[in-house]
This record gives sequence, C-alpha cells and structure tokens, in this order.
Amino acid sequence: MHIHPHATLPRHHKESLLGQKGGVLWLCGLSGSGKSTIAGALEHVLHDQGRFVIRLDGDNLRTGLNSNLGFSDEDRMENIRRTAELAKVLAANGVIVICSLITPKGALRDLARGILGDDFREIYVKASYATCQQRDPKGLYAKAAAGEIPDFTGRDSDFEEPQDPGLVLDTEQLSVEDSVFEILEWVRTTGVIS
Repeated sequence: MHIHPHATLPRHHKESLLGQKGGVLWLCGLSGSGKSTIAGALEHVLHDQGRFVIRLDGDNLRTGLNSNLGFSDEDRMENIRRTAELAKVLAANGVIVICSLITPKGALRDLARGILGDDFREIYVKASYATCQQRDPKGLYAKAAAGEIPDFTGRDSDFEEPQDPGLVLDTEQLSVEDSVFEILEWVRTTGVIS
C-alpha cells in the first residue's frame, strides 16, 4: 500500500496565527508522583497566558484512543507510540502539548523522542515508590499490594529513572505551584516553547 500524505500549510503559518511556538512537554514518573496534577495546573496557567494548550493524560487516553491496550510491554510501547504520534501532529500545528504518562522505560522515552524529534522536552516528575504508595490517589498501590494489578510499575515492573531529562521536579520537596513555576522558568530560559 502506498500512502501519500497531502501537503498542509507550513508550520510557521500555524504558529504565527496562534502567536506561539508548538512543542511537547513530556512529564514522566511513577503513578502518584504528581504528573497529572502538575500538568493540569500548568495547562491552566498557560491558558490564562493566552496559549493554546492540549493536555494528553495517560489515564484519559486509555478511556478512548488507547482503550484497547493493557500494560504488557508491547501494549505500553503502542500506548506511547500512539500518544507521541498524536502529540507530533498537534505540535506541528503550533499547539503546546503537555503529555503526562508514566513512561517507565528508557526505551519508551526514546521511542517518543524519536517520533517527536526536536519538539520532545522530557520532564521527570520524581517521587519515591514509598511516597507514591503513601499518596495513592487512585488506590492503585493498595490494589497492587493485594495482587490485583499485575505488572505494576515500581513493584513488579521497573521504573527506569531518566538519565538526562531536561528538567527534574522532585515532588517530595516541591509543591504543585512550585513545580509549575519551575517548568515556566525552564521554558522561559530555554525557549523550548514560546
């Protein structure tokens, strides 16, 4: 099968219309580390600044686009691939995309980086397994401890800490507000999105 993509308006035309530079802020970390909470707060701040932002959250995506995927290594890979491809289309149209997914393995983050290229900006939302277990906002750690969730990241399936993320947010030390401030300062000083 031969697929020939149709030409679209150049990216700079879309970015000029929106008055911003598109890009992808990819938040990774254990369940309960604060990824979704920080992503939601960041989305609100950027929106209030007049930015066009779309947030792609792992849990939300698994209720629709990725609802047919489980948590096997193959399904995790496909989950990240689909999310990165969607983020790529959005960023190419001038959108600031905030992705919050566990993304537990370096290979998965490399897959997203390979798809997104220069638009990929990795942010590690860091918190220990013990801290996340104590927080347990969704009750997942309790279910994992009871053996109800196989391949639970951090317990049965490893979480590989990013080796060289663009930014590390230690949520055992930083509040949500402080984390958002850190991201905004990093974005401002590096120009990764504007």
